Amino acid sequence: MKVAILMGSPNDAPKMEAAAAMLDRFGIGHVTEVMSAHRTPAAVAAFASGARDAGFAAVICGAGMAAHLAGVVAAHTTLPVIGVPLSGGLADGLDALLSTVQMPKGIPVATVAVNGAANAAVLATEIMAVNDERLADRLAEFRVAGAR
Repeated sequence: MKVAILMGSPNDAPKMEAAAAMLDRFGIGHVTEVMSAHRTPAAVAAFASGARDAGFAAVICGAGMAAHLAGVVAAHTTLPVIGVPLSGGLADGLDALLSTVQMPKGIPVATVAVNGAANAAVLATEIMAVNDERLADRLAEFRVAGAR
């Protein structure tokens, strides 16, 4: 099982690197892609629709401003989707936070703090650890060590 890390722009990479680093820490494979809900909607839909068959267990989506990436992904998959609202723009991330968290009934997106990519990876790990005792043990060790 692996996790997809998606971001709306290459400029988001510095804010999303913490997700990859945290997944590495837990020994979880991951793939990072840049795709936009607005600029490449067909690619987002195709990726999300095929994510389960491609072996992904969860999808982490980082986007700023309108931040529709996580919602579009969630609309096209039944995998857990974790949104990372990114800072920037006029509202410095508040707009992204509200866009990510306000999803319609039946299409949830778990949402972490603005720029909370590391916590998104921890949450993905917790979800995967429900059925993986080795991951559960790694999480317990992580917590004992101070969750840093």
